Amino acid sequence: MKVKGRVWKLGDNIDTDVITPGKYLSPPMDQLKQHVLEPINPDFAKLVKPGDVIVGGRNFGCGSSREQAPRALKEVGIAAVIAESFARIFFRNAISIGLPVLICESVSQAFDEGDTLEADFSTGEVKNVTKGVTLKARPLPPMMLEILSAGGALELLKKKFGK
Repeated sequence: MKVKGRVWKLGDNIDTDVITPGKYLSPPMDQLKQHVLEPINPDFAKLVKPGDVIVGGRNFGCGSSREQAPRALKEVGIAAVIAESFARIFFRNAISIGLPVLICESVSQAFDEGDTLEADFSTGEVKNVTKGVTLKARPLPPMMLEILSAGGALELLKKKFGK
């Protein structure tokens, strides 16, 4: 599984309340996704393009365990999140809903906003195409790759068992 896209660079400790502000959790997803990352960049949802990638620092997705955070990122077109570390619940929620995530040390130092990133989730290779730099991340295990390839855990179950 490979992803290539424009980078949106975020820092450390990006919590789920910043990704999906609590005051917007009740509306349907098509309304919630208009407010993704609003506290950091009020225009993010308008500027993000399908296939864009988020590069984060440490502890990405910390805070409450809301599944809406990775789902909203996926819904606005984010193709993957690559960070130095993740809150475990965010990481698992992302895989479960089909949003590729990868842990890559020093990724935030290797990329600037707007750079082009190419990542291979099966080998763990992360390239900054703009700067000609290649990093090595921990590749995802085969089961996680299977879930992501199916579009999420629910889609994989439907594929395997029907309905």
